[in-house]
Amino acid sequence: MTAPSLQARCRPAAPACPSQPLAGLGLKPRHFHDILERRPALRFFEIHAENYFGAGGPFHHYLGRIAEHYPLSVHGVGLSIGGADLDPAHLDRLARLLARYQPAWVSEHLAWSRDGAVCLNDLLPVVYDTAALARVCEHVERVQERLGRRMLLENPATYLESRASSLPEAAFIGEVVRRTGCGLLLDVNNLYVSCVNHHRDPLSELAALPLHAVGEIHLAGHAEAVDGARDPLLIDNHGAPVAQAVWALYAQAIERVGPMPTLIERDNDIPALAVLLAEARQAERILQDARRNAQALPA
Repeated sequence: MTAPSLQARCRPAAPACPSQPLAGLGLKPRHFHDILERRPALRFFEIHAENYFGAGGPFHHYLGRIAEHYPLSVHGVGLSIGGADLDPAHLDRLARLLARYQPAWVSEHLAWSRDGAVCLNDLLPVVYDTAALARVCEHVERVQERLGRRMLLENPATYLESRASSLPEAAFIGEVVRRTGCGLLLDVNNLYVSCVNHHRDPLSELAALPLHAVGEIHLAGHAEAVDGARDPLLIDNHGAPVAQAVWALYAQAIERVGPMPTLIERDNDIPALAVLLAEARQAERILQDARRNAQALPA
């Protein structure tokens, strides 16, 4: 399989009109009723794939109703793209979910979470070497071939780096994109968290990523701590509002990639829908500024 043939077969997401919002929210059960009653002005809702692997029940009932009004993004957390192998049964369940809802975007993490039959409830870091690169590319190609569509791969938040790594993270991701034709899910909070934890410059790391391949952006909150050396340590906990430093980095990213579908992620300490909508509106203001700036440029 080659990347061009894959991209030719995959159905692209319909672009938003200039007047449509681009910000979306992670779909949470506590907000089902509010969403259906209020119909907030959002571009899309995103679900974690594994929460909907069952055949029926209340989750599918409400998701089906919401999907009548909004595009969906399906975000996987358990494929273990960076692991030793893929679970065919897991991939089959994902394929059935996509066939059922036909989402606009499909994404997974550059991480591993399974070792044989042992599944770990975490997204563990990949060693960035040539062997891991070949394995990740093989897995991405298998996923895209099985799903019949292009997937987005998310840059990770990391707290440790392996001495065995021989490639910078951005170069590793760029090579995966080049070899497989997959896209990049740019998680701005993950980028900021990793840069603080590893003493790197966020703008330099942003510029090194394959920004031409960005198909969706994530924004989330993090927790602040210190490590054993008393240096700052940020934890990607999805349990707080988006930090000001992340908003600033997001504005820089939008300047480089242009207006892009943007998700506000909140998986812990989930507030009322109105609180998340306020963050979505903040993202929309940055997106609208980018649109105005683009329109002001000479042809």
